[in-house]
Amino acid sequence: MRTYSAKPHEIQREWLVVDAQGQTLGRLATRIAAVLRGKHKPFYTPHLDCGDFVIVVNAEKVRVTGRKLDQKIYYRHSGYPGGLKQIDLRRQLALYPERVIEAAVRGMLPKNRLGRKLFKKLKVYAGPTHPHQAQKPKALNIV
Repeated sequence: MRTYSAKPHEIQREWLVVDAQGQTLGRLATRIAAVLRGKHKPFYTPHLDCGDFVIVVNAEKVRVTGRKLDQKIYYRHSGYPGGLKQIDLRRQLALYPERVIEAAVRGMLPKNRLGRKLFKKLKVYAGPTHPHQAQKPKALNIV
């Protein structure tokens, strides 16, 4: 029995849509990261992009547990001295709900070229609509 390794030209990609309403942030992010990597497919190959495109809708209605709304802080730096900006999760969800899910998923992907390529296949939208109807996305149920 030989180990099968997928070839780049053999990989079929699908578009999947996920409704984040009422979903717990971390559990949702782990499932999305696994789908982006292709771990749900039988021919998963770690060094190749085998995953599917993922569209996340209703990002503003994602749920977090505990006191994370006030205690979790997101940092970014402008690159200039004294340019460190910080924002807590409650304000981040109110102003930029897409960034919350993007940050959670990005942290679960590889920190290399492959991870950056995988991250480009994630599309996050705050509301219930998205502009990817032409791709005929299928619903991905996350339990």
